[in-house]
Amino acid sequence: MKTEDLVLLLDVARRGSFAAAAKERNVDPSSVSRAIADIEAELGMRLFQRSTRRMALTEAGDIYVSQIEPLVAEFDRARDLAASAVGTPRGLLRLTASETFGHVCIVPLLKEFRERYPFLKLECLFTDANLDLFADRIDLAIRLGPTVEGNLIASKLADTHYRVVASPPYLAAHGRIAAPEDIAGHKVILFNIRAFRSHWLFRDAAGRDIEVKIDGDVTLSPAGSLRTAALSDLGPALLPDWLVDGDIARGTLVNLFPGYRVTATTFNTAAWLVYPSRSYLPNKVRVVIDYLREKLG
Repeated sequence: MKTEDLVLLLDVARRGSFAAAAKERNVDPSSVSRAIADIEAELGMRLFQRSTRRMALTEAGDIYVSQIEPLVAEFDRARDLAASAVGTPRGLLRLTASETFGHVCIVPLLKEFRERYPFLKLECLFTDANLDLFADRIDLAIRLGPTVEGNLIASKLADTHYRVVASPPYLAAHGRIAAPEDIAGHKVILFNIRAFRSHWLFRDAAGRDIEVKIDGDVTLSPAGSLRTAALSDLGPALLPDWLVDGDIARGTLVNLFPGYRVTATTFNTAAWLVYPSRSYLPNKVRVVIDYLREKLG
């Protein structure tokens, strides 16, 4: 039996669906079904119990999958170790990040990355949904937030900070915003996350916290659309430094409160590198982590 057959079997077991595994491979579900049937015929046992509503591992299938999963991981490890011995990372690495972070921070790095690692293929999935790293076979994720939960390995890539920004034309039309409390008199651009739609928190240089209730009539996502709206003179917005610091430097957006730290949830926010817990870190993942730390850390 080929290693590819075992990988397919594990993928179907994780996803619980021929269709989901087929969609990932861009093939017809019937071809996946036939491949699993061939594996079952070769083994002489039924691995999956099928019904019109669901598909689940049989008792024999559960035992078989639990035994081959570490073996497939060892095959991957052997390949990665061999590749690292010749100093050339190879293979496919699947990376996910939020839609806006991916477009703003990852895509501009890809040309140099490809030149540095010509034998390493990157598949980037930029989405604001938190993909299941195991079920979706994700090698590395970049998550934004205060902490990362779950059975995952996480290490901080960089601290992140928020700014309240508005365009110069908006400020010229609606008046100067001098203090955090002044925000209450403006229609702000709201981010479509519950914690960002009711209030903003400010902390001054002396460590005093101020909570300001916010109101707005336009709610947007992803974060990049809020930046575009702010640049279009729609109103103040709360956005991360990695997204708006360039606009602030160019003068197309104004940082309204440079003397304050600002957030909607917690002041301890960061970008995290997250990957599945394994007995070893594949060489292809290690070089991507090192590259991202070099460029973004």
